[in-house]
Amino acid sequence: MKLKDRVAVITGAGSGIGRASALEFAREGARVVVADINTAGAEETAKQITALGGHALAVTTDVADPASVEHLVQATLQAYAQVHVVFSNAAIQVSKTVEDTTVEEWNREMAVNVGGIFLCAKFFLPHLRRTKGCIINMASVNGFFVEPLCAGYCATKGAIIALTKALAIDHGKEGIRVNCICPGYIDTGLAWGYFEAQPDPAAARAAAGKLHALWRIGKPEEVGRLAVFLASDDASFMTGSAVVVDGGFGSGLPPQS
Repeated sequence: MKLKDRVAVITGAGSGIGRASALEFAREGARVVVADINTAGAEETAKQITALGGHALAVTTDVADPASVEHLVQATLQAYAQVHVVFSNAAIQVSKTVEDTTVEEWNREMAVNVGGIFLCAKFFLPHLRRTKGCIINMASVNGFFVEPLCAGYCATKGAIIALTKALAIDHGKEGIRVNCICPGYIDTGLAWGYFEAQPDPAAARAAAGKLHALWRIGKPEEVGRLAVFLASDDASFMTGSAVVVDGGFGSGLPPQS
């Protein structure tokens, strides 16, 4: 029970890595605030946590909207009075080149992926300061190197790594730790969307697996376990880190056949 009696807010927790992480946090004793723009998805995650014997609150949240994030903060405090962990996981991916990306798509991707992390940090920091809590941000190995047809997404993930380090430096003296997670391909909706944008989705998925040293793409719960570690006292001397969980995708290995 690494997170016993702690309150964790997880955005984008209505599906994928967010849902898997919410379940892992609950298994470790955390009371979980499940935030997602998809109300039904958030409620389903909360239902699954309750079925495990845990405590959860579903809150409909658009992380790109300041008023919505402020509502998330108030709902968290009203339910649990305090907060110890904010895991900013919500993200979208536009699988296009810069030329093909519309201005609206670019602005939305920036607002959700980077703006959401900014807003959650801004509005939760006063409350994390009281508990000497921590922030976990969802970045990507695409913050270090890029792939075709995801220019905007890669730009946001590079920005998240830099923002994580800036937050860590500014708030470390207050006892607040800030780290980010950089996954490789994970078997969730964002990866599925990227595969579908390729000329041959099935071939793209098969090829992606072989790009990893472990010769497969990752599972959402494998990222969730890393998030639990970063939220726990086991990571008490870690801050400003971009922690890679990519099955060897970023190791420089050539594609396997």
